[in-house]
Amino acid sequence: MKTRKTKIRKNETATGPFKIIVEKHLDCYVGYPLGLKGVVVGEGETYEEALADVKSAIRFHIKTFGKGVLEVDSPVLDAFVAEAEVIT
Repeated sequence: MKTRKTKIRKNETATGPFKIIVEKHLDCYVGYPLGLKGVVVGEGETYEEALADVKSAIRFHIKTFGKGVLEVDSPVLDAFVAEAEVIT
């Protein structure tokens, strides 16, 4: 995946980078960040739309609740996806 540099406007600061999980479902893509306190979710018909939506949701979450929502004491260093069978 290509990453683009985001232009920072006057009176804005960059925060991150964030690890963002994007899941592909039958009818849409759903994305959510790791390392934020609270629930932040974005969705879209494409991967790119879901990623843009979750980035917008992150921005809104931080502006609404402040930088205290950032988990700076224990940042997510890496993320893994595993598939496991559970016997119940």
